[in-house]
Amino acid sequence: MSGHRETDARVPRAGANAPASPAPAPADSAPPAGTTAPAGATAPAGATAPAGATPPAGTTPPAGATPPARAAESARAAGSPDAVALSCVILTMGDRPAELDRAVRSVLGQAGAPIETVVVANGAQLAPLPRQVKSVLLPSNVGIPAGRNAGVAESTGDVILFLDDDGWYVDRDLAAHVRGRFAADPSLAVLSFRVRDPAGGPGQRRHVPRLRAGDPERSSAVTTFLGGACAIRREAFTRAGGYPGDFFYAHEETDLAWRLMDAGYRLEYDAAAVMFHPAAAPARHAQFFRLNARNRVLLARRNLPWPVAAAYLFDWALMMIARERSLRALRPWFAGFTEGWRAEPGMRRPISWRTVWRMTVLGRPPVI
Repeated sequence: MSGHRETDARVPRAGANAPASPAPAPADSAPPAGTTAPAGATAPAGATAPAGATPPAGTTPPAGATPPARAAESARAAGSPDAVALSCVILTMGDRPAELDRAVRSVLGQAGAPIETVVVANGAQLAPLPRQVKSVLLPSNVGIPAGRNAGVAESTGDVILFLDDDGWYVDRDLAAHVRGRFAADPSLAVLSFRVRDPAGGPGQRRHVPRLRAGDPERSSAVTTFLGGACAIRREAFTRAGGYPGDFFYAHEETDLAWRLMDAGYRLEYDAAAVMFHPAAAPARHAQFFRLNARNRVLLARRNLPWPVAAAYLFDWALMMIARERSLRALRPWFAGFTEGWRAEPGMRRPISWRTVWRMTVLGRPPVI
């Protein structure tokens, strides 16, 4: 669920289908027929309009009322947390309906202004969802980064929460905390949340997106983040170009993080922003190793000055050999490494040496 780490998000399975017998719709649910396709989608009937939305044509605001758009603009200028509209994008393969329902209700149950909630079904069908939830049904499994990009395209919030379908928010005041952090600091692009084990375990080091991960209760500036446990400023996300859709899985957060830092934004791991996610080891199969290596090469080719890229890839090849030492892992890894040099990486926009230095000062130069 993070950038330079071995993610706990499962590799999406192409063509995954919804369970054969979905749970019956709750009383406040709408059938999937009310869902929208990614392009040109509109909110389902009864959906809550986002903060600052313009009243429908033909309506008249109360006498003396400030027009919503102007009120929102004034509040933003004053740095008011109430003016920060939130959206939440939840990505699912459709095969965990009970967990998805828990995730959705943890968002809808947040205190304060309603959060626009968008569920993206990655090549799957969905059981009925609450009426105020927007559904995006992708016709095929496009991978994690492209799936999240599709959810962002269907959302309108100033700040976007990203959540995996098996994670959830236990604190009803998390949204208020997030609004306050982004309202107070215009340079903040990403807030990476602290992930706790619901079983009470100590948590996992890879859920703390920094090298010194021993103390998960310590907040700090970071150079990457957890993709399924974070909040991102829309303006920054758009300016950086969003997630690299062709990555499919692995290192997409780091690609976005480096571009955000190069644009002058900050990323922070916030130990006070807590969510739950079951502790689980990442699946370490051939596709995991292949995509991990391929995307690491694409990451370097897209973002790093060539001397830094060479050092970065050399270091990771040595670490992989030292860690794994088995042909079952090394064969797909080096196949992916080779594929990364043959594949089209997309636009090359190397970060500046100033950004390299910023990352070094923060404790993680882009060579490890």
